[in-house]
Amino acid sequence: MRPIDLRSDTVTQPTAEMRAAMAAAEVGDDVLERDPTLARLEARVADLLGLEAALWVPSGCMGNLIALMLHLRRGDRFLAPAQAHVLGSELGTGAWLAGGMPEALAWEGGPGRPTPAQVTRAAGSAGPYYTLRTTLLCLENTHNFAGGTVTSQADQRALVAAAKAANLAVHLDGARLWHAAAALGVPLSALTEGVDTVQVCLSKGLGAPMGSLVCGSMPAMIEARRLRKMLGGGVRQGGVMGAAGLVALDYLPRLAEDHAKARRLAEGLRAFGVQAPLPETNILLVPVPQASVAVAALEAVGVRTLPVGPAIRFIPHRDLAMADIEEALVRMEPLAHTCLGA
Repeated sequence: MRPIDLRSDTVTQPTAEMRAAMAAAEVGDDVLERDPTLARLEARVADLLGLEAALWVPSGCMGNLIALMLHLRRGDRFLAPAQAHVLGSELGTGAWLAGGMPEALAWEGGPGRPTPAQVTRAAGSAGPYYTLRTTLLCLENTHNFAGGTVTSQADQRALVAAAKAANLAVHLDGARLWHAAAALGVPLSALTEGVDTVQVCLSKGLGAPMGSLVCGSMPAMIEARRLRKMLGGGVRQGGVMGAAGLVALDYLPRLAEDHAKARRLAEGLRAFGVQAPLPETNILLVPVPQASVAVAALEAVGVRTLPVGPAIRFIPHRDLAMADIEEALVRMEPLAHTCLGA
């Protein structure tokens, strides 16, 4: 039985076009000077995001960490929505290496989102020298563990405005910002207005084998380049990966197809009586009685998923056709009343 892998949109294989571009890439030593293909990729992404400069990094975790290191001094508090990737999925590097004190903000503004009033309250005001200092707000769009939920342009502006009024810098974890822009039908730059830094990931949804970019002002990216080297992320002939990233960006106009696959999956499960929410993007979180039992049962019928708290996560992606979603539903229907909570 052929597995249908819905664990993540990072399980995709490089396309033939991507492999050819990697093989033919113009390269240079990116530590000694600049790799020309990475430079083209960085310029293209900075332009898409409406920011001054960008820096390729091997992973989104490194991109977020570099941004936090740019913004924080030891002991500074930073704010982020509850269950944000920077809080629970990056092994504590925000505290360990960036020296920040994390504080989670409840989702008072909707799934994955705090409200501007929360930001204002949490930021507080300057006190005596011995009081904790809050200097940074981290946002996440889309919010992975809220189910790929989208922060709108208006909500983003309001959150950024509240942060700036409280003298906070703003970092946007935009690992799947591509999906937020596709869902809203707006340019990527519309969702980065006012932020100081943003991280976007080329391997989540777009199909690159690796790589993210951290973006911001030119001075910030000059320092980010130094931090990348300090963290062991200096690359030599990185254009091989940069070429894959350039091809991956060509998939941007097709992201809505993956959103449609996720919606069809949800609709099919709902027809079986499963309590599946209708997803905003390509991530579907389905609450089940026992996540570990459901994951094992689905694995047995060749549908691969991951547990996320009390739910299981499905992420359709570019390597799956709508026919694969229909086949997954056929395989899951007998399990609806045994382990999927119907």
